[in-house]
Amino acid sequence: MSCEVFLMRLVTTLIILRNDHHMTQEDLSKVVGVSRETIGRLERGEFNPSYRLVYEIAHVFGKNVEEVFYYQETDD
Repeated sequence: MSCEVFLMRLVTTLIILRNDHHMTQEDLSKVVGVSRETIGRLERGEFNPSYRLVYEIAHVFGKNVEEVFYYQETDD
């Protein structure tokens, strides 16, 4: 599987989780310690994040890194 596929999975999951938690890009950026622009670039697929950033984002949403790449919505 290519790097681009993993990045697009991350992008999709990030947007879903952020919206499900009623967070703005600004809210998330403050929690993980990056700029809002970085979160925006990540969500547009323009930024390849470090493992540490993916870990921090996953932690915010109570997920592990693997779940961020293989996230499936539930009907809760």
